[in-house]
Amino acid sequence: MGEHVTIRRVTADDAGAFRAIRIEMLADAPLAFVTTLAEAAEHKHGEYVARVSRASRGGNYAQFVAELDRRFVGHVGAYALPGDPNATMLFSIYVTPSQRGNGILEALVDAVAAWSRRSGRPRLELEVVTTNERAVRAYQKLGFLVEGETAPHPTIPTMRELRMVRPA
Repeated sequence: MGEHVTIRRVTADDAGAFRAIRIEMLADAPLAFVTTLAEAAEHKHGEYVARVSRASRGGNYAQFVAELDRRFVGHVGAYALPGDPNATMLFSIYVTPSQRGNGILEALVDAVAAWSRRSGRPRLELEVVTTNERAVRAYQKLGFLVEGETAPHPTIPTMRELRMVRPA
């Protein structure tokens, strides 16, 4: 990972930068996320402020970013999985294309893993579209294993998702 990349939890002041990476990720990989680009673009600044404020504290919901030259180049969200006190679900995992392959994904997942362990949850889970082979391989390199059967994508039922798990 580049020496100038910082991995950190979002703060309440990050709404503008968070909106920018959210729009970027939805434009770059629209099938990988539940929200559409149009939906994200319609959200008012106050909604982004509320979202990052909530994600900036506590043990049940968090968002982490990779920052380079005051610009977010990576993101991962995480929340305590309802009904499973041992699991943290990762979501909206993204690294800017020009920064892929240099350790940012691993650093983001490591930040979530540390937060998850501090919150008393020893397992990480994520879901990835079956046709996103690059992402599946990247997650496997980080120790995630496929668990269970595939499930329909939450908004595109013709697509299937894998559930992958690893220790936090």
